[in-house]
Amino acid sequence: MSGLAGAGGPTRYDVIVIGGGAAGLMCAIEAGKRGRSVLVIEHNERLGKKILISGGGRCNFTNVNATPENYLSANPHFHKSALARFTPADFIAMVERHGIAYHEKKLGQLFCDFSSREIVELLQRECEWAGVTIQLNCRVREVTKPERFEVETTLGTFSAQSLVVATGGLSFPKIGATDFGYRLARQFGLKVTATRPGLVPLTFAPRERESFSELSGVSLDVEVSAHDAAFRENVLFTHRGMSGPAILQISSYCQAGEPFTVNLLPDRNAVEVLQALRQSAKELKTVLSQFFPARFAQAWCGFFAESKPMHRYSNEELAAVARRLAHWEIQPADTEGYAKAEVTMGGVDTNELSSKTLESRRVPGLFFVGEVVDVTGWLGGYNFQWAWASGHAVGQNA
Repeated sequence: MSGLAGAGGPTRYDVIVIGGGAAGLMCAIEAGKRGRSVLVIEHNERLGKKILISGGGRCNFTNVNATPENYLSANPHFHKSALARFTPADFIAMVERHGIAYHEKKLGQLFCDFSSREIVELLQRECEWAGVTIQLNCRVREVTKPERFEVETTLGTFSAQSLVVATGGLSFPKIGATDFGYRLARQFGLKVTATRPGLVPLTFAPRERESFSELSGVSLDVEVSAHDAAFRENVLFTHRGMSGPAILQISSYCQAGEPFTVNLLPDRNAVEVLQALRQSAKELKTVLSQFFPARFAQAWCGFFAESKPMHRYSNEELAAVARRLAHWEIQPADTEGYAKAEVTMGGVDTNELSSKTLESRRVPGLFFVGEVVDVTGWLGGYNFQWAWASGHAVGQNA
C-alpha cells in the first residue's frame, strides 16, 4: 500500500517506522494488516542486519520460556502487557507457517536449522503481503511535527499521522547502530535513562589479567552471581577477561567495576572435596585438575596461593581454599563496550510510554519500540521476543 503525495508536499502515509530491524518490521506488518499505509525507513542497504548476525548466523529467534521475570527495566511491570499479548508460541506459528525448520538448542532457545536469512525473508514477505513500503539506504535528516509528523530524509520528505521509532540501541556500531532514537526522544521532551552495554564480556583488572590472560579459550561450567541474580552456564576466558553465556548474563546485573562471584564447583561441596583428599601427597593443582583443565588449575593456584602437597595444608588453609573455590569474587575493570555488547541497557524511560501501546504520553502518535526502550532481556532469544511482542503491540495501535 503506497503513500499519497500531496501537491508539492511530502509523500503521506498513515504510519512511518524508522528502523528496519526485528521490532520495526513486526510493527509495520501488524499496522499494514489493519489497512494502514506504512513506510519503513532503513538507513542500511538491507533489512535486519542484526538479525542476520545473531545466533552465529542461525538467529536465536525466541525462547519458549520467556516470562516478564527474564527482563530488566526500571519499571519491572512495563513489559508484561506486550509480552502477554504476543507470546513465543505466536511467533513460532509464524515461523512454521513459512516452513522454516528450527530446533531447540538448550534452555528453551530456538534457532533456525539453516540460516538467520530465513527470519529476515519471513519478515520481508509478511511486509509485502501487508502492503508495506520499504526505503533502504534512506537516512533521516530531521523530524518535525507541525501537525502531522514530517520526516526529512536523503530520499525526500514523508509525513505520517503516527511515527514509530524502532532504531535499536548502541550495540554493534559496526552495523550502523547510533543514538538517533534517544536523540529523537529527547527532541520531543521524553526522558531517556542512562545507557550502558548489556550482555557484554568483562575485562580483568591488571592483576587478574596477568594471571589468567594465558587461559584464552579455556571454558568452565560454573555458577556466577551478583545481587539477586545467579546463572549456571559456561564462562570463557579471553585475552582481556571473561566471556561466555554466564558472564554475558551477569554483566546485565552489575555495573562496570562492580564485583560478581563465581562458584567453580556448583555441583559439589568444596570443603568436602578438599577434606576427602587432605592426606594425599598430590599437590593442590593436581587435585583441582580432576575438576578443571590443568592450565586453569595451575593458574588459579598461582593466583591465590602456592600449590603444595595436600597433607601440608592446615585445616584453616584448606577452608580458605574451599571458600575461594565456592566464592571467587572478581571485580572486573570494565566491559568490552558496545562493540561486543549484544544489547543496550537503559533507553527511553518507560514512564514516558503507555505499557499497552508504547505511545508517548506527551506526544500523541509518537511510539517507541524494541531495544530503544528501557527493557532488556536475558541472553537466549528473550530480546527477539521483546522485539516481536513490542512491535506487535505498536502495530495494533499506530
